[in-house]
This record gives sequence, C-alpha cells and structure tokens, in this order.
Amino acid sequence: MTEERAEPTSPTTAPDDGRRWAELADLVLIISREIQFRGYTDERAVPLSPSEGMVMRYLHREPAAPPSRIAEATGLQRTNLSTVLGGLERKGLVERRADPGDGRGVTVHTTERGRGNYRLVRQEWAAAVSAAADHDTDHLDAALTLLAAVESGLARTRPRNRATRPTAGT
Repeated sequence: MTEERAEPTSPTTAPDDGRRWAELADLVLIISREIQFRGYTDERAVPLSPSEGMVMRYLHREPAAPPSRIAEATGLQRTNLSTVLGGLERKGLVERRADPGDGRGVTVHTTERGRGNYRLVRQEWAAAVSAAADHDTDHLDAALTLLAAVESGLARTRPRNRATRPTAGT
C-alpha cells in the first residue's frame, strides 16, 4: 500500500490547505486554457498569443511605457518583448514613439484599435465566463479579491533569473 504524503503546512495553515491551493492553481490554468481555446465570436476581435495578451493587459493599465518597464512587469525577456511588440505593431494595436524626455529612448503606446480590441475581447471573456458560471455572482467579489492577491503575490515574488523559473503547465 502506497503512503500518501501530506502537503507541507505552516503553523497557521490547515493540513488540507495545500491540496486546496493546488486545486485552485490547477483550475486557474484550466480556465485560462478554456478561455483561449474558444476564440472570439466577433470577427473584429484580433486574436493574440499569450505573450501579446500579457503585454496588452499591462498597457491597458499603463497606456504608455518604455519597453524595459513592460519587460519587467510581464516577465518577458527584452529580446522576446521586441518580437512581441513587432507583432502587436503589425496588427495595429501598439505603436512605438520617441520618448519626449529623452529622444534616444522609446515608449510603447496602445492605439485606438488596441484599446478597442481589448474592450471587445474582455466583453467576450465576461460573457463566456458568466455563462459558464450560470451568471451566479454570489461569490464573485471574493473570487476577484483572492485572485487579485494571488496575481500580485506571484508577480512580486517572480524569480528574476529565468534559469530558475519553473516550466508552466504539466
């Protein structure tokens, strides 16, 4: 008979919490994939790669930023970010402009098309997720609060050395 190992716990953590946190992480990954898999019903929506989506989400909160700040905020390497920005520019969603404070640098700005696309895809995500949950909003605020805290904590504690970064999705 194989013995099941207990998840590590802290003095303030119940023994079952490790399993529940793992279940939450698993569900978040599955839900993310399901949202990406379904695509968009509106033909005006511009589909994005996961990296392009991360950049557009950041630029939604920070409409003009230097590439170094975008790379830091998204966890992308500068060389990868350059490729992602090129793709977003070709799609007409962002543009690079000379930094007004320093003509040698650039800032990345969302275009009107980029802002409109973000609004459009968020509406589609909202409709899909709401319908999947049978429009039940009883625990929505608590879920949003918890997931925002998890996102913030993960971003804050992100490994800076990509060699130590674990691979995603197993």
